[in-house]
Amino acid sequence: MQEVLLVYQDVSIYREGAVHDGQPEPIYTVRVDEKPGVQAIGLTTFDLPPIPGKHSAVGRDYEYIRHGTVSILAGIDLHSGHIFANVENRHRSAEFIALLKQLDEHYPPTAIIRVVLDNHSARISKETMAYLATRPGRFKYVHTPKHGSWLNLIECAFSKVARTFLRHIRVSSIDELKARILKGIDEIR
Repeated sequence: MQEVLLVYQDVSIYREGAVHDGQPEPIYTVRVDEKPGVQAIGLTTFDLPPIPGKHSAVGRDYEYIRHGTVSILAGIDLHSGHIFANVENRHRSAEFIALLKQLDEHYPPTAIIRVVLDNHSARISKETMAYLATRPGRFKYVHTPKHGSWLNLIECAFSKVARTFLRHIRVSSIDELKARILKGIDEIR
């Protein structure tokens, strides 16, 4: 916990990409996590419109069609607030490596990318470690403690996603859900 809080303090002291005596290379700090199990739920019948004086809200049948689930893998740049996001059918090492590649492409090649994350198996798998070995010194991991979700700043973005455009969402397919999630995240940016 102390290490994570010191990283957050470092972010508040030094601006994005700043260099100083203790850190001669530019450093960018990104908080990464996933939101698994976002359901693609479809309607069985049309919604009923509200009726003035009788029903103040839209009426919806309690039955639904379940098309499957997706996972949102996301990171937030703690300096700028920029959100990186991928919506995937699963959240394995391959999907996590894709997010790391996205971070690698976004930042200058000489910069260090400090990634604050939990100990999910995809983060420390053989495949992920093999990818990190191809980029020596590029990524620096800072692990959060178990049961330390309150230290996870990307959870604030996930909360906003859940309370806004995912709330009561109904879609006709997983592809539609993915497109709507990415559009919603673009609007948050």
